[in-house]
Amino acid sequence: MAGYGWNEYDVRYGGHQTINDAENKVNITTEFVKVPGGQHGGGWAVRIKGVPREDAPMPLISTVFFYAGMEGPGSLKVQNEPEGLGVAGTLNIAGSSNELGDFTIEITEGPESNSHPPATHPSYKDKPMDRAIVASMQVPDEELWRAKCTSNAIMRSGERSANLKLQIDTAIIFSLMKGEIDALVAEYGADNAPPPWATFTIPNKIEEGNFHVVQKVFQGAFEFDVLYSSSSAEEKITSGSLDSAFKHAKATFTDRFRKVLTLNAPFQESKYLDFAKSMFSNLFGGIGYFYGDTVVDRSYAPEYKEEYEGFWEEAAAARARPDGVRLEGPSELYTSSPSRPFFPRGFLWDEGFDLLPIADWDMNVTLEIVRSWFNLIDEDGWIAREQILGPEARSKVPREFTVQYPHYANPPTLFLIFNSLIDKLDSKTPIRITDDPLDPIRNSHLTDRALALDYLRTLYPLLRRHYFWYRETQRGEITDYDRVAFSPKEAYRWRGRTEQHILTSGLDDYPRPQPPHPGELHTDLISWMGMMTRSMRRIAETIGEHDDAKEYQGYETAIIRNIDDLHWDDKEQTYCDATIDDYDESVHVCHKGYVSILPFLAGLLPPDSPRLKAMLDLISDPEELWTPYGLRSLSQKDEFYGTSENYWRSPIWMPLNYLALTNLLHVATSAAPLAKRAAELYTQLRKNLVETVYREWKRTGFAWEQYNPETGEGQRTRHFTGWTSLVVKIMTMPDLSGEGRIVHGEL
Repeated sequence: MAGYGWNEYDVRYGGHQTINDAENKVNITTEFVKVPGGQHGGGWAVRIKGVPREDAPMPLISTVFFYAGMEGPGSLKVQNEPEGLGVAGTLNIAGSSNELGDFTIEITEGPESNSHPPATHPSYKDKPMDRAIVASMQVPDEELWRAKCTSNAIMRSGERSANLKLQIDTAIIFSLMKGEIDALVAEYGADNAPPPWATFTIPNKIEEGNFHVVQKVFQGAFEFDVLYSSSSAEEKITSGSLDSAFKHAKATFTDRFRKVLTLNAPFQESKYLDFAKSMFSNLFGGIGYFYGDTVVDRSYAPEYKEEYEGFWEEAAAARARPDGVRLEGPSELYTSSPSRPFFPRGFLWDEGFDLLPIADWDMNVTLEIVRSWFNLIDEDGWIAREQILGPEARSKVPREFTVQYPHYANPPTLFLIFNSLIDKLDSKTPIRITDDPLDPIRNSHLTDRALALDYLRTLYPLLRRHYFWYRETQRGEITDYDRVAFSPKEAYRWRGRTEQHILTSGLDDYPRPQPPHPGELHTDLISWMGMMTRSMRRIAETIGEHDDAKEYQGYETAIIRNIDDLHWDDKEQTYCDATIDDYDESVHVCHKGYVSILPFLAGLLPPDSPRLKAMLDLISDPEELWTPYGLRSLSQKDEFYGTSENYWRSPIWMPLNYLALTNLLHVATSAAPLAKRAAELYTQLRKNLVETVYREWKRTGFAWEQYNPETGEGQRTRHFTGWTSLVVKIMTMPDLSGEGRIVHGEL
């Protein structure tokens, strides 16, 4: 692929998507629009267009599939009469379910300019290529997700895949092809088989079933529409009405984007606007609804308390036992996935970052996603860090990572959204009203304070339960190891540690004390707890829970004091993890990087903090964290820099860089002595980050999971449009260079 994704997309209207398929030599666009009306969610339509690429063979033959399945009670039936030779003209499917009511789906023939492969083989008389091929079948509900194969290799012109049998056996669509392929080879022989576009076809078999596949084969450019109409709507969607609907959706999106996500200097050229619209649209277009059971280990094995030296080995042995592992649910989740093709599920610590740009665009959608996450909470206050719901989701995850453990935490980034909501309610972030008639819905919690307070009050018991689950399950030890600190209670340690990884921290392979010890204390976790505690205090103050607010204030003060007492290292001039040495003494283990600066990233250092200069020194040093492309995750001087799997041991990651920017901005717009230096760092870092992501998007067609600190090149997962899309929010942040400088009090 030379790039694919939304160019423009709004979940309330629709959008325009491009697929640049370099391998199959075709560029495909899909224009999607939602049409309100009726009592069942309205209707929708999509126009699919294909144009041969400049290097395509002449003529280019393309085959396109559309399939529809009905899970659960309901009906789905092809209305056209079975003709054996396929369906000429529009294909009509009628369906009904409790949730959707009665509805129809039309797959049109397309304009007269469409062309199809000519009759060059005797098989054409039995299966002409100038009409839709339709196959129906009854599929068990739990197998409907196996509709298609993940590889399109066998569809390329003239190629016979060695893995054909494997692919056919694991995908419904290709299982339908198998009988056709075998029959054609038997009739004509392998040496005289029909051309690939006539061989790799499904049977013409319209009958009763809950799963219907439509195949269209085109020569050259092509176009057709898929129209979904609800019977409860007053008007049926037609192809003739789509042009104006597409234009309206595009114009509304572009106008609203300019007003709501206004790009500030130096990113006001048109190239940055196209880039920002694409990044945001793929983030917004990555929202999905997931439903299914999940695998949980409820054994509560004593080894999971991780109390003794060698705990990671004992815990690994406990995880290998099947006791207590079970399916729970089904559950449902409304979530923004980090990457639609590669990580199509919910990730707890990604979600808060993913939602920050969306909160500026549509707070209503944002809060519904947050609510959906907290609806998953168990009676103890735990939410699984990965939501792998159902067999389809599990098929995308290595088996060893599918089991969720009720003592595993994750950075509580959803609380960033509560901070954003309260900031907007307190008018620290003005609401931008546009001419969009849906703005009152998008901004309902911002314009109606009572509605926002009701939302927070409803969630508050769940938030409090979740908060105290963290405090109890992730607590670290102070007095047992004779540590001296302001508070004997505020210390924290991630559970789920192995010798080389703390996956629960989100920072996976970031270097930690060796060997693991139950007396470890983790700088990043206590920092996240400080951020979470401050957010809980603000929520309690906002909804009038004043006694609770005082309680949180006490915890917050103690956490901030203990971060210094337990984690600051005078010699290294940074924050460090702590462990217990061979003499049972508490010692610091310092690996300068994201963990070292997390007290600053979490917003826990005030602009006049005596530690701030050291933080800025570390951030700005090219031999430590600074690069021309963004802040690297681990100091270049560290012995583990770039080693092993090198996941969080050098690469540049957008979410932590975003937190660095927000806190540099906070210092820069204060009256603190270091304000000018913070402004300079903020200005250069903001420019470096945007240019890095933009340059790689332009070069490769994709956003990336992380960026190389030596070259700025994107790496690991491509089309990673979750938290990497924070680049859009970064482009909307104020310009502090030259005349664009904001002074204290203007924010």
